Amino acid sequence: MSEPTQTPYEALGGADTVRRLVDTFYRHMDELPEAYGIRKLHPPDLAGSAQKLFMFLSGWLGGPQLFIERYGHPRLRARHLPFPIGVAERDQWLHCMQLAMDECIADADLRARLFKALSDLADHMRNRASPGHFPHA
Repeated sequence: MSEPTQTPYEALGGADTVRRLVDTFYRHMDELPEAYGIRKLHPPDLAGSAQKLFMFLSGWLGGPQLFIERYGHPRLRARHLPFPIGVAERDQWLHCMQLAMDECIADADLRARLFKALSDLADHMRNRASPGHFPHA
C-alpha cells in the first residue's frame, strides 16, 4: 500500500505557514508602490481581507474548508466582479504573492506549482479589458 499523498496545505506546514503567507502578502500589498493599483481596491484596514484569504487558501490548499464553512462556495469570480481587475491588477496581485511565497515557502518545487495554480486563478479573475487583452467571458 502506498503512502497517502500529502496535500499542499500539509506540505507547506499547515495553518501557521498559510497565515504567515497571507500576512506577508498583505504587507507587500500595503507597502509596495507598484501594488498601489490593487491596494486601493481594498479597505483601509486589511484585517478582514487577510482573514478571508487565509480561510480561502486553507481549503484551496487541501486543509480545513474554513471559507466554505463560513460563507459558502467561494464563487471567486462573482465575488470579485465589483472590482475592476485587468492585467495590471492581476500582475500586481501576483507580484505580491510571488514575493510572499519566496519568503514563506522553502520548497522551490512546491512554490512553483502553487504559483502556477495561483497565476491561473488570478488570470480567471480578470473582468476588465486591458489594451490588447480581453478578459474571460
